[in-house]
Amino acid sequence: MIDIKSTLEGKQAVLSGLKSKLEGLGYTVGGNWDYDHGFFDYKLDEGEEEQYLRIPITALDGDLEQENSRVELGRPFMLSHEYKTDVDVEGNVGNVSASLNQFREPSDKDAPFPKSFIEMGERLVKNTETELINEKII
Repeated sequence: MIDIKSTLEGKQAVLSGLKSKLEGLGYTVGGNWDYDHGFFDYKLDEGEEEQYLRIPITALDGDLEQENSRVELGRPFMLSHEYKTDVDVEGNVGNVSASLNQFREPSDKDAPFPKSFIEMGERLVKNTETELINEKII
């Protein structure tokens, strides 16, 4: 995981405006979204390892289920998830398990981050800062 110093950290916004703008920039609502905190993810690369730029948010009033709730942005960071690509040769996955576990889990949620993507992530954060400030989202 690589932290990126940013003017986004500590800024506040209305969730609906923030979500709309970030989705327009290519971010998606990340995994582990909860009532009081969540993440916006930007996928930098995919393959056996997937690299993400992640912007954390925390609900200040209400919860993240309410579009008009105010949120505070945290420090952006980049992380890499390494996925297993091998096949289960024994086929030990039943129909019930397969229907419940549709998404693959990373084999290493904190895989080393390729240096080639660090500069890209830093540029994306700067661009995101500029867009959110110019649109008066934050």
